[in-house]
Amino acid sequence: MTATSPRRRALKVSSIALGLALALSAPAGAADLVISNWDGYMAPDAMAAFKAATGVSGEVVVHATNEEIMGKLIAAGGKGYDVVFVSSPFAEVLNKLGLTEPMDHAKIPNLANLYPEATKLPHDVGNNFSVPYTWGTTGLCYRSDLVKVAPTSWSDLLAPSDALKGKTTMLATDRWLLAAGQLDKGFSVNETDPAKMAEVKNLLISAKKTLLAYDDTTFYSKLVSGEALMVQAWDGWCNYGISEKPEIKYVIPKEGSDLWVDTMVVMKASEHKDDAFKFINFMLDAKNHAWAAQNIDYKVPNKPAMESLPADFLVKFPNMAMPVADLVKFEQLRDVGEAQRDYSKIVSEIKAAQ
Repeated sequence: MTATSPRRRALKVSSIALGLALALSAPAGAADLVISNWDGYMAPDAMAAFKAATGVSGEVVVHATNEEIMGKLIAAGGKGYDVVFVSSPFAEVLNKLGLTEPMDHAKIPNLANLYPEATKLPHDVGNNFSVPYTWGTTGLCYRSDLVKVAPTSWSDLLAPSDALKGKTTMLATDRWLLAAGQLDKGFSVNETDPAKMAEVKNLLISAKKTLLAYDDTTFYSKLVSGEALMVQAWDGWCNYGISEKPEIKYVIPKEGSDLWVDTMVVMKASEHKDDAFKFINFMLDAKNHAWAAQNIDYKVPNKPAMESLPADFLVKFPNMAMPVADLVKFEQLRDVGEAQRDYSKIVSEIKAAQ
């Protein structure tokens, strides 16, 4: 679902970049585990702490997009990696291809830290082949000091006022770009009906004429500078903007959002499955999981981790305090099977349109 990195992963602090660089400098083959993750998506000292706790060493390999790591996994039959971080529709695909190892719950006792709702997500009820790591929403991020009327609808982005024309951006990634149009039309974010998808395409071609850019990675910076005034954004990335400029606000349009979920999966081809389960259990430790919430500004599906967040952090980033019951009301992006080709074709036509 990513043309470029979805939501991921601007580094919030320079020490994270340093930590990843050190992790990546480990000699190939020297580690017991090979973890593939997005840049800056776990604590820089996570692997050192994991080794101290378990005696198992690990090497982190960074992937930029879901598509990038999926290509490698499918080409190699999953060999070369033990634990992989991917978004939920891609975890579904890996499972359908027989590349994921069933989760051994007895070896992951920290699964008990998950909210009950996180154990019943539609893409994997019971966490049989994946464990959620972060989750959130997609909405509108805007400059409250420069936009006269606060947005309430996807139409505010797709058919903007004259004052906003040329000052808006949309996500470039296929699934989220289409989701904005699907939600505006009142359709499922997994809609595949050709007639309905033609309506979505026409709407997004029309919206393209008003856009500043398709942008997955720098839209919050454009908001901070004032180059953009309203953007389609993942909640966590909007938080990056809020941290630099409090006048930036995030809102979920009245038509709704998708529920995005990033997951951890163990590869069936892994030769270190027990250690892979130890790693997932380590990441689900409340203290370790709270790091993700406080440093990448995404909600995590870990009840004690979320309950440990400082009150002022939740005040600064109101979307972090969203009740879980409200979050899981939104529809998850799912693997749409063969329809993904149609999705990609539609997005290509949208981006090529004049």
